[in-house]
Amino acid sequence: MSENSLFAVLLRSPWWISFVVVGLITLAAGAFLPKEYFVVGALAGFPIFVVGCMAAWKQLRAPNPAKVAEMLDAVASMPWRSFADTLATAWERAGYTVERLGTGGNNAADMRLTLGGKTTLVSAKRWKAATHGVEPLRELQAAMVAADASAGVYVAALGQVSDNARIYARDHGIVVLQGDAVAQLLLKR
Repeated sequence: MSENSLFAVLLRSPWWISFVVVGLITLAAGAFLPKEYFVVGALAGFPIFVVGCMAAWKQLRAPNPAKVAEMLDAVASMPWRSFADTLATAWERAGYTVERLGTGGNNAADMRLTLGGKTTLVSAKRWKAATHGVEPLRELQAAMVAADASAGVYVAALGQVSDNARIYARDHGIVVLQGDAVAQLLLKR
C-alpha cells in the first residue's frame, strides 16, 4: 500500500476520522443520489469503515504514551547487555527463536531471529548513537547476504536516521526500529 494513499493515511489517523468520512459519504449519497441508489452509494463507505475499525483496534492496543516515554528513558540508561537481554526477551515473547551472535568475525549483526524457517538478522549495538548513516546498514546488508537471511532489523532507539540511510534500508529489506517502535516492542506482552 502506498504511504500516501487514503487508506494508509486513515490507518495512521485517529480512528474516529474514518467514521466521520463514512458519515460524510452516507450523507452525500442521501443528498445526491436517487432513493433507489442510496444504499449502493452509502456502501461506498464500507471499505473506509473497515479501515476505521482496524485503526481503532490498533490504537486501543497501543501502549500508553506515558509508558512509551518511560520506556525510552529506561532504554537510554541501559548498558548494552541489559538492552540486548530486553530485546531478546521481547522477540522471544513474539515467538522468535533468538540466537546471540558473538563479537568475533561478524560485528554487523548482534542477533539472529528465526520464525517459521525465516531468518532475520538484527543490528542493535548502536542503539544510543545520535545519528545513523548508511555504513552500518551496508554492513548489516552484507551480513544478511552472507547468512542468507530474508530480512534485517536495525535498531536506532534514540537517534536520528539520515534520509540516505532510510532509503538504503527500504531498498534492501531492512526495517529500522526507532523511538516509539522500540518502546512498543519492549512493552508488548
